Amino acid sequence: MTERSVARRDVLAALAALACSGTTAVVAEPLPSLIARVKRSVVAVGSYGLMDTPRFGFRAAGFAVADGLHVLTNAHVVPEETPGRIDRSIAVQVWLGDDQWQLRSATLLGRDLRNDLALLAIDGPVVPALKLAAQDAAEGTAIALMGFPIGNALGQVHATHRGIVSAWTAIATPAGSPAGLNARTVRQLRDGAFKVMQLDAIAYPGNSGGPVLDIETGEVVGVLQGGAIKGTKEAALSAPTGISYAVPASAAAALLAEYRR
Repeated sequence: MTERSVARRDVLAALAALACSGTTAVVAEPLPSLIARVKRSVVAVGSYGLMDTPRFGFRAAGFAVADGLHVLTNAHVVPEETPGRIDRSIAVQVWLGDDQWQLRSATLLGRDLRNDLALLAIDGPVVPALKLAAQDAAEGTAIALMGFPIGNALGQVHATHRGIVSAWTAIATPAGSPAGLNARTVRQLRDGAFKVMQLDAIAYPGNSGGPVLDIETGEVVGVLQGGAIKGTKEAALSAPTGISYAVPASAAAALLAEYRR
């Protein structure tokens, strides 16, 4: 038997074993299809002010989860609510397709300041929900992140960037001086370092709070926090480093479970 015949026999045997086992290979959703589907789940998070111009003030991205009436985003972008104040409130805009957006009121359910996560409840019809991955993404996983880079400066348009999970990085933010101590840094000092995903993908202001998707499964593996910058905040636009960070989906799932009991 020739070497080619042996190789062909082995391939046929493997295919036959797979068929007998009843196992079906998972076929990844094409990226254009994945983007088109996820767009309807990614919302713009901000505030609505009766005296503001424009009335909707964009702050970051967010995405629908669970029953489609809950939205995950970053904690630091959610405007503070003032009891009794009715002229400004938390709001989201939902994409309806064909450049049509629908304004929805939102309520802050809870925050995870350590992981910079916030959970909102929104009113109105159900928004298609994204699924949170059950396991952390391995280094080298191909990912796509979606948001609204530079916010309204380029128009409120979904944009997608590709990359990989380049590393899992231990992070802690000790204060450089007593003046830098606040509730968040004190909590991080007490709880110690924790890990976030380092991504080989460019992210801009406006991408924060958006989903990080596993391209193979379409599941959310992280919530984008932001990107590493050189120098001032303006450098995020003029000289992006191409390094971004995201909180793992497991932290988002824990916050969701806490407030949906």
